[in-house]
Amino acid sequence: MSDTPVLRVVKGDPTPEELAAVVAVVAARAAAPTPQAEPGRASDWATYWRHAKRPLHPGPGRWRASAHP
Repeated sequence: MSDTPVLRVVKGDPTPEELAAVVAVVAARAAAPTPQAEPGRASDWATYWRHAKRPLHPGPGRWRASAHP
């Protein structure tokens, strides 16, 4: 194993308690499971158009009505 430190303070002078808090947060984040996307479900970005547009209804004067939500 390498003697290179994983974390390094580059500015300031943290107290031992502050340094312990930072190490605890980083360790907890590293141990947290990575969220997985549900299989077979499209991402929200891919389905945004379903909420952004209404279905088109062709007919006389519909182009004029399309500007009014």
